[in-house]
Amino acid sequence: MIRNVVIVGGGTSGWMTATYLKTAFQDRVSVTLVESAAVPTIGVGEATFSTIRHFFDYLGLDEREWMPRCGASYKLGIQYHNWRGDGSHFYHPFERLRTSDGFTTAEWNLALGDPSESFDRAVFITSHLCEAQRSPRMLDGTLFSASLDGTLGRSTLDEQRAQFPYAYHFDAAMLAGYLTKLGVERGVRHVLDDVVGIGQDERGWLTHVTTREQGDLTGDLFIDCTGFRGLLINQTLQERFISFTDVLPNNRAVALRVPRDMKRHGIAPYTRASAQDNGWIWTIPLYGRIGTGYVYSDQFCEPEEAERTLRAFAAPGQDDLVANHIRMRIGRNERSWVKNVVAVGLSSGFVEPLESTGIFFIQHAIEQLVKHFPDSSWDPVLIRDYNEKVARAIDGVKEFLVMHYVASPRQDTPYWRETKVRQIPDGLAERMETAATRVIDESTVYPYYHGFELYSWITVLLGMGWAPKNPRPALAHIDPTRASAELAAIRADAARLVKELPSAYEYLTTIQLPAAEGLS
Repeated sequence: MIRNVVIVGGGTSGWMTATYLKTAFQDRVSVTLVESAAVPTIGVGEATFSTIRHFFDYLGLDEREWMPRCGASYKLGIQYHNWRGDGSHFYHPFERLRTSDGFTTAEWNLALGDPSESFDRAVFITSHLCEAQRSPRMLDGTLFSASLDGTLGRSTLDEQRAQFPYAYHFDAAMLAGYLTKLGVERGVRHVLDDVVGIGQDERGWLTHVTTREQGDLTGDLFIDCTGFRGLLINQTLQERFISFTDVLPNNRAVALRVPRDMKRHGIAPYTRASAQDNGWIWTIPLYGRIGTGYVYSDQFCEPEEAERTLRAFAAPGQDDLVANHIRMRIGRNERSWVKNVVAVGLSSGFVEPLESTGIFFIQHAIEQLVKHFPDSSWDPVLIRDYNEKVARAIDGVKEFLVMHYVASPRQDTPYWRETKVRQIPDGLAERMETAATRVIDESTVYPYYHGFELYSWITVLLGMGWAPKNPRPALAHIDPTRASAELAAIRADAARLVKELPSAYEYLTTIQLPAAEGLS
């Protein structure tokens, strides 16, 4: 039996792993987490997507309790600004497309919609809620879409049947601290020490890690949460890392934490991705500050220039704010599980933060580890299946992100021209050729689970302007009455909800105050 798990590295990935394993297996498995006080975490993974709900519900956490302690806010989607080079924007929301007579509203909007109106406002309610800075919950806590509310219990990503309408923004360091306390309360052994050595047997399997102050920590299964260093998986076991820089150019970021008067400005319930000359800038509103960063390629932009651009964009006149420069390792390990080591988080793989997939990768890896948890036989088929699922999810996200850059019509700088001539992953060119002639369907998108549904692919393609010139010919032979009514219902529902829902700031303040009283 596998009874002792040692997690090397803390931060979001380490503590998400520790608390989840302890919740899943309770006292049947011992979980030890060792982290160094001297090794900083990246600490900027502040946006998620809606499947994170499964994680918090699995742990039995109430958002009204944890959100105020993590500076958290709601995220209804992502706003893409100036990705067409004309100053326009569109939203990629957490909302599935409606259908009428077997065709999506995206299809019908091509035939019936107003060409002067942004397609996302025509087919999604969420775009209107984002523009109006609305909360997804009423002041009494009820969700605007009541049928989707309620705890999911111990469910997983595989059980995502309905599209939940929001995700979260949160302070990653505060979340790690919150989960540290929770994990220790649930029985995780927390060792604050430096790892100075790795013990291996004659097969190369890990036997223990040696710490500076507390000696050897032995285990059966070791989890590598050491970030881009890959201390166990890459440095010790020498697993091959597959770079994605042939298709994704961005390899650096610079980040700032910008104080903001949320009472005055409100809280936008979305992540903003603003295209720049050499990459893009994220804007993530938390409760009390903005998290922002410039993601770029050092082939086209020096770190000093990137920092100047970010400061001018997000924090003019606030030169005292400390910038965090980050080198990103873009790609994935050939295998994330090797011998008795499993890499989770940045040590496993990372693409770039454009669609907020970093924490999704962590959650997906943890869930799959529980499903594929080994016994003393170390079944190679079990390990192979785990590696295939993790690799396919990362590869699918890679393809989805490459599509953003290829679909964007921008070619106004050397950076944007380069994004058009880089190698395209297998299958994507054919998918995009199809998308230029018709709105794509389920048979067209990446076929393995990677967290994004068909509507996401359609939304990004149409939002970037990669749209067929004409609707499907079949629509000309179908009575459009029901489709017109559905498009009208979207507009009516949006107008009603904008009127009825409180602002995101108003609602979040109602859960902040009780939490603050509880901490005093």
